[in-house]
Amino acid sequence: MLFKILTVALLLIILFSLFRALFIMVAGKSASGATVKALSWRIGLSVCLFLMLVLMKLYFVS
Repeated sequence: MLFKILTVALLLIILFSLFRALFIMVAGKSASGATVKALSWRIGLSVCLFLMLVLMKLYFVS
């Protein structure tokens, strides 16, 4: 059950980061590098989520 909660939490954080980058791009503040930072966080969190799901499947955690 803990892994399911962690998965949903990571998905929500990934969505938050994605929409934050979108807001920064639309607001025209992308020259500050904040967009790259937000998208980098999203990619890193997505990789962590993918690895966590693969490890859960590997060890048969449901």
